[in-house]
Amino acid sequence: MEARLNLFGTSIAPQFGKHLNAAGRVVMDSTLPGTIQHLVEIRASQINGCGFCVDMHTKEAARAGETSVRLNLVAAWREATVFTEAERAALELAEQGTRLADTPGAVTDEAWANAAKHFDEEQLAALVAAIAVINAYNRLNVMVRQPAGDYEPGQFD
Repeated sequence: MEARLNLFGTSIAPQFGKHLNAAGRVVMDSTLPGTIQHLVEIRASQINGCGFCVDMHTKEAARAGETSVRLNLVAAWREATVFTEAERAALELAEQGTRLADTPGAVTDEAWANAAKHFDEEQLAALVAAIAVINAYNRLNVMVRQPAGDYEPGQFD
């Protein structure tokens, strides 16, 4: 598949990308564990059908030490025994926050309370921001049909 548009080769991209990347950097520099960030990025990208982001974030997670067993089970996290309760809470919040259009007000009080049991206010804010940022990237890449498979870990460091 070939991309419809080289979004980052346009005149809007440098400024837009700069701000979106800055938002992502705030999350990366937060106290939210990197493992949680990777899992959320992967799960939202799977839901949104963003092959580029699934490729990128699974490779970056592996680079950070994530196991292939856990990476292969992200899509089936409810049935898998390899995720902690905090990771499950983050994955549930990511799913509900990603599927807002499916069910208005989709983030349930139960999912929010469960996440709040595992994360302090700063981490919870970072988790919400991580979900928002990855959904923005997913939408950009899906709309322009950014191809997947060629991402090299560390490419955007």
